[in-house]
Amino acid sequence: MGLGSIRNLDYVVLLCEDMERAKRFYLDVMKFRLKRETPRWVSFHVGSGLLCLRPRTLEGAFQDGPGATSGSASVQLAFRVSPPEIDECLAELEAKGVATMGPPRDIPAWGHRALFFRDSEGNVIEIYAEV
Repeated sequence: MGLGSIRNLDYVVLLCEDMERAKRFYLDVMKFRLKRETPRWVSFHVGSGLLCLRPRTLEGAFQDGPGATSGSASVQLAFRVSPPEIDECLAELEAKGVATMGPPRDIPAWGHRALFFRDSEGNVIEIYAEV
C-alpha cells in the first residue's frame, strides 16, 4: 500500500536554538509529560503522539534548508480542547506571563474558536475548540 497506508502522525520534531528553554516551556507552560531526555533530544507525550525537541543544528542529522532563518517560526502546532477550555487556557497563559497573539477568535470557515501564541522558539501554537 505504500504511502497510502499511513494512518497516524506519531511524532513531530521541533528544531530549537535553546533546548533547555524549549523544554521548560513545554513542561511548565504546556504541562506536557516528559517521556525521554538526552543531551540532544527531549520528547513529551501529547495524547497518543510525541512532541520532540532537538537542536536546530545537529551533526549527522537533517539541517535547516536554504533560506531558513535562525529563530524564525518553523511550524504551527494545533491542540484541540473543549469550548469552555479556551478561556481557561487563556487565563493559565496570562498567569504564566505568556503573551498571546490577540484574544481568542472565532474562525467560522473552520468552525473553530482559537487562541494563538508563540513557544519559546518562536513557533506558533494554536489552542482551538470545535464550535
